[in-house]
Amino acid sequence: MTDGANLVNLAAVTKAYGQAPLLDGVSLGVAAGDRIGVVGRGGAGKSTLLALLAGATPPDSGIATRTRGLVIGYLPQQVSVSGRVRDAVFGGLAEHEWAGDARERSVISELLAGMDPDSDSERMSGGERRRVALAALLRKRHDLLLLDEPTNHLDIGAIGWLAGHLRERAEALVVVTHDRWFLDAVTEQTWEVAGGQVHAYDGGYSAYVLAKAERARLAGATERRRQAMLRKELAWLRRGPPARTSKPRFRIEAANALIAGEPPPRDTVELTRLATARLGRVVAELEDVSVLAGERVLLDRVTWRLGPGERVGVVGANGSGKTTLLHLLAGRLSPAAPAGTAVRGDPPAPSGGGGEDDASGRPGAGRGLAVSGRVITGRTVRLGYLTQEPAPVPGDLRALQAAEQVRRTVTVGKAELPASQLLTRLGLRGERQQVPVGELSGGERRRLQLLMVLLSEPNVLLLDEPTNDLDIETLTEVEDLLDGWPGSAVVASHDRYFLERVTDHVIALGNGRLDYLPGGVAEYLDRASRGRPSRPWQAAGTGSAAAGHAGASPGARRRSALKELARLERQLARLASQEAELTAQLAANASDYQRLSELGARLREVQEQKAGLEDRWLAVAEDAPQ
Repeated sequence: MTDGANLVNLAAVTKAYGQAPLLDGVSLGVAAGDRIGVVGRGGAGKSTLLALLAGATPPDSGIATRTRGLVIGYLPQQVSVSGRVRDAVFGGLAEHEWAGDARERSVISELLAGMDPDSDSERMSGGERRRVALAALLRKRHDLLLLDEPTNHLDIGAIGWLAGHLRERAEALVVVTHDRWFLDAVTEQTWEVAGGQVHAYDGGYSAYVLAKAERARLAGATERRRQAMLRKELAWLRRGPPARTSKPRFRIEAANALIAGEPPPRDTVELTRLATARLGRVVAELEDVSVLAGERVLLDRVTWRLGPGERVGVVGANGSGKTTLLHLLAGRLSPAAPAGTAVRGDPPAPSGGGGEDDASGRPGAGRGLAVSGRVITGRTVRLGYLTQEPAPVPGDLRALQAAEQVRRTVTVGKAELPASQLLTRLGLRGERQQVPVGELSGGERRRLQLLMVLLSEPNVLLLDEPTNDLDIETLTEVEDLLDGWPGSAVVASHDRYFLERVTDHVIALGNGRLDYLPGGVAEYLDRASRGRPSRPWQAAGTGSAAAGHAGASPGARRRSALKELARLERQLARLASQEAELTAQLAANASDYQRLSELGARLREVQEQKAGLEDRWLAVAEDAPQ
């Protein structure tokens, strides 16, 4: 299809489930080359709009037309996969028929790594089946791709890969997602579904936020709190990584005029002062902690400290141990410490329900784990733990009753807000607050769970995948609430935008190590891309001759290995220089205990990074052809 050619058109389309129509007289079209992101509150009709474009559901009234011969690739939220993984993905194609295509190899290696191609998809988790369905879709060519929440169940590295993969494809694209970084990375138009209508904006998510804020300003809107929040988010976008604001469609002059004088989202100094007053010097510390899941090492003699007022993001691949780390901090996993190394301070009573076991992917983290070392929790810590699974709440309680059982009001910043107002801000409005908990949707229960954690007024927050089941508008409200909350926080999430927005620095978990990342998520993705395994499927006996560089000549492989060794040697030289400098500073500050502690922590980080690079150098040198 040539760029600009019409692919799909909806004319005066109406679709209703129940009495109120989700889409009411909507007219729009998708042309070849379009890259469209769809946003809106949960239940507004985004998935319904995608199903109408795909022809998966007919309109109640109006006309939906598609170009003759149009090939559509459609990923719904609920996928159906059956049979063996290789059959679901390749439909019986022999390996040599797909292994020679670099794009197909890339899809398989990123989405199906670690899966046995002969395993029965019926025995897989919902996330694994979804990855199989996405791989089956992306390995084919289409005229139009319709993707409903494609980033669900993908880790932060796979999301980055998917964004790059979609940018390189020629198909038109319409994508529904709450991942705002992903929207900015892959889309050039934004559709907002609200009130039965679809409003179109030029540009990705950043441009959409600017247009909404500017429209509200020009119209003299009276919703001052909402405008302030939009300006705050826009200020964050402009202050964030340069790549987010480098797109020519983003109107820099209008943005600068709109956010002139807008303060940073958080007063970090004041919040840290308040957090220190509430928490003291000790919040949570890991000393020489190891966690084994069978033969897998999740943590290997890790020493780490969470300070008062620190906001830390945790990234890592699925199964790397992020939930296990949060369980340790919450006191749900207790090290089998020898005499004299008992945990100091009573374990706090955690809020929320049971999370996901990083080792097995099944509920009930901690089962079958061997833990050693020491976990120290400050005596003044009052913990709030948002787990991946909703906390058990009596189903006959109404949503507002359940919230008010924790506390009727909560102080956010300098304001005291009632539970009902917070529920409204998180998307449970009016009559929905009186609905029994047992009748709430998964997303609504997630919002209620988050509110109940915040109402407990914790001074330490542990958030495990807090963006699950939340739409973009709710996420911006959550970020606004956290801006005024004084305390320490550890956030494990695959949502890059949310991590960069609510945390001050990022650590990476993998191969049993915790590494501080000065460059944040971008540095993590860069490291992950350099250290990614070459074999696409990790099952024994697959016999894939196309995995990684296996098909390359020995000479080409040797040249590639020498380049990698040279890069590693440059990094090792820099780390050796840092190690020598820190050692000298330790000697010069021998009488300053606090400074010694800080320098010692930095020196250990450098030494750990150096050890990891040395291991990598040895592995590359050993595998290089002679």
